Amino acid sequence: MKFIFSQHAEEQLMRRGINRSLVVAVVENPDEVIEDDEQDVVIYQSIIKESGQSFLLRVFVNKNKQPIVIVTLYKTTKISKYYESEIR
Repeated sequence: MKFIFSQHAEEQLMRRGINRSLVVAVVENPDEVIEDDEQDVVIYQSIIKESGQSFLLRVFVNKNKQPIVIVTLYKTTKISKYYESEIR
């Protein structure tokens, strides 16, 4: 899948200390994809572990652009709030 990072997404990588290769891995092989037919944004998300703690990495992608554009991203400890599948 071809994609690019928006300027905002690039800034969030640096600001939040998220590894670019981790974001690429989530977009290419997410645990969960959340789509809304009324919006242009699809959320790719996966549970990741860092320093023994679990986080949910959420990557927001504009699906109507070619190549697709990673709009923004963040990680959160509020996994049960956003994760729709059964947590493994």
